[in-house]
Amino acid sequence: MCASGKYTSRGPALIPRMKTKHRIYYITLFSVVLLGLIATGMFQFWPHSIESTAEWSLDRRSVHDAPLVRLPVSSPIPERGDLSCRMHTCFDVYRCGYNPKNRIKVYIYPLQRFVDEVGVPISSTGLSREYNDLLSAISDSDFYTDDVTRACLFVPSIDVLNQNSLRIRETAQALAMLPRWDKGMNHLLFNMLPGGPPDYSTALDVPRDRALLAGGGFSTWTYRQGYDVSIPVYSPLSADVELPEKQPGPRRYFILSSQTAIHREYRAELERLKEENGEALLLLDKCSNLSQGAASARKRCYKGQVFDYPQILQESSFCVVLRGARLGQATLSDVLQAGCIPVILADSYILPFSEVLDWKRASVVIPEEKLPEMYTILKSIPHRQVEEMQRQTRWFWDAYFSSMKAIGMTALEIINDRIYPYAARTYEQWNNPPVVKWSSVNSPLFLPLIPPRSPGFTAVVLTYDRIESLFRVITEISKVPSLAKLLVVWNNQNKSPPEESLWPKIAVPLKVVRTKENKLSNRFFPYDEIETEAVLAIDDDIIMLTSDELQFGYENLNLICYPDLCFSTLIFP
Repeated sequence: MCASGKYTSRGPALIPRMKTKHRIYYITLFSVVLLGLIATGMFQFWPHSIESTAEWSLDRRSVHDAPLVRLPVSSPIPERGDLSCRMHTCFDVYRCGYNPKNRIKVYIYPLQRFVDEVGVPISSTGLSREYNDLLSAISDSDFYTDDVTRACLFVPSIDVLNQNSLRIRETAQALAMLPRWDKGMNHLLFNMLPGGPPDYSTALDVPRDRALLAGGGFSTWTYRQGYDVSIPVYSPLSADVELPEKQPGPRRYFILSSQTAIHREYRAELERLKEENGEALLLLDKCSNLSQGAASARKRCYKGQVFDYPQILQESSFCVVLRGARLGQATLSDVLQAGCIPVILADSYILPFSEVLDWKRASVVIPEEKLPEMYTILKSIPHRQVEEMQRQTRWFWDAYFSSMKAIGMTALEIINDRIYPYAARTYEQWNNPPVVKWSSVNSPLFLPLIPPRSPGFTAVVLTYDRIESLFRVITEISKVPSLAKLLVVWNNQNKSPPEESLWPKIAVPLKVVRTKENKLSNRFFPYDEIETEAVLAIDDDIIMLTSDELQFGYENLNLICYPDLCFSTLIFP
């Protein structure tokens, strides 16, 4: 007991002295550990790559202020493009990794001016306005990163859009000098005008190792399926001329040809078709009585009659797009903008974005040898199909051709879909307009399959002047658990609906739509307020149905119809 009492009396006194003695030690140790954790976190997440640069923008520095890089004569030259390259052989997908947004990251090299040993630039034009717009669009997008270590794809700031302005050998040497080149692995080049006289190759002649090529004139011989991206040849008129959208339907001319530098054999055949079909075909050429310049580029002539270009394209149902020296023609973009259906005669041509776009919906492709039969082929297309194709051409242009930004973003989206196929856009997303315009729908059978914007069903109540009965119907329907919205179609043009305060108080939105004409079919009109896939159409005097019966009908039946009530749904939850 004494020993126990002695321990008990000293214990409480010793413990505080030990805490006081070691308090400074523990505080110091905890502070060191905390500072170490903070320093480790800052080092881990702070951008510390020596190759990271500020956000890419030509607005921040002029091309003339870019650093000058001299290319020694002995600089290495990349190998010519490998035609066997595919995504699984020449692209390192592990650079892209996993990210929650399923978005590749694109790095743009800092702007540099490359010259040879005597100071001659590798390009006669430097950085074009079009390539500047393209790079600026990428830098403003979700794809862009300024951290080279996070990049999945690398885009050089070397402009190779137009091969005519390039020195082939020196441009290849400049590409090989890029710090992350690595035989072109994961690098993307944009080129719209490949080849040069006399043979005009259908792909960029600059040696580029394994780099991907977004090209504007591929043939089936040079296009690497699933690796390269076929892009359109951008038309400068797209930025300078705004064409209002024209409603589908018959036009003044059936076929129009507006190209000025087509082969004489093709022109002779078009002239023969003109003689056979008269005013249905308009054959235009350059205006010989106008001085050369920007103004003449926007004019076309036929026997002394002058037409504004590209405005005249809107006056024809079909517009001819023939191959020239190059397979890819800027005329295709002009034709799409005008809502004119392109008739493409360019054997072996890989159409722009054909990996994802269904060109059968927006164009007619005819073999070159079938040019004499062109008029007969086009005449066999039904009028309804022609109107649908006219709508599709304009939408293709708006979505994918209208600017360098649209072209660049589409190319990156296609590559993104290859790398993250589980998150890729569907055929419908690529080819169907995002919003269905009811005025353009000829048959509900051809509507795209899209998910409803809201679950449940919408009740559409047709009424004229039976207020008491209408309110009873509204009260009963509002008890149905699956009701999402209630729409009252007021069919009385001589009397206004009751005041808002008189309507039943229900838990779902209630909207009154006043019609312009008293018609029973008004209840079947696709009102914008309907956001569900299921619709209950009912008259204002149907008071025998209970809320349980309506709920049962929604959950179990595809179609229930009575003389004054019809409940339908296409897809059940």
